[in-house]
Amino acid sequence: MLQNQTIEKMCKLKLNGMAEGFQDQLTNPVVNDLSFADRLGLLIDREETYRDNVRLQRLLRQAKFKYHAACAEDIDYSPSRGLKKSLMADLLNMTWVHNGLNLLVTGPTGTGKTWLACAIGQHACRQGISTIFKRVPLLLSELQESHSTGEFRKLLQRLAKPDLLILDDLGVGVLTAQGRSDLMEVVEIRSDLKSTIVTSQLPIDTWHGFLGSSNKTVADAIMDRLIGGSVRLNLSGDSLRGDHNTQK
Repeated sequence: MLQNQTIEKMCKLKLNGMAEGFQDQLTNPVVNDLSFADRLGLLIDREETYRDNVRLQRLLRQAKFKYHAACAEDIDYSPSRGLKKSLMADLLNMTWVHNGLNLLVTGPTGTGKTWLACAIGQHACRQGISTIFKRVPLLLSELQESHSTGEFRKLLQRLAKPDLLILDDLGVGVLTAQGRSDLMEVVEIRSDLKSTIVTSQLPIDTWHGFLGSSNKTVADAIMDRLIGGSVRLNLSGDSLRGDHNTQK
């Protein structure tokens, strides 16, 4: 009876991992040979693991990755892709995120830019780094709608919060004057503070033309904030389209 009360109190205190661990110990005679300190240590380890898993699942839900199964362990390093393991190793240690740098991923359609961005984002979540995935065309529509509803500032603040923001498919569709201005605000509010991954079919040297066909001043500002001190990846090779899970 006392054991059940202990478990209930653990759950009430939101020590769910310890509660599960305590229940396991009650049914495992092996732990009887352990000291009190050792058994307590196991319960604390169980609670830490439980909380880490809960946090990871929350971060993954919030991220809303396009490719949920994308992970760093499945990255394809075929020579034709031009993807170096040494550079990826540096990226996956996430120092660039902690330093507020950006990552620009370019390459022809179908070469796995979005999948790779999702894999890096998933790896960031596993390290406790909050991440949000947004397709640029849909984000611009969302921002445009927020002006009419009066929610623009709130949406902008939400985009400023995550440690890592993935902007997928820059350069797809027509960029309106309002869209250019909104994109500038998103980039500006994160500049030098938080990291952003940008994927694009367009080579970086053509971005200015896409961004600044009618307003070069804003294009200059966006380019300066995105490219300054950024890390660049240019993917190559044949298209991997056909099976989303193989776009690595």
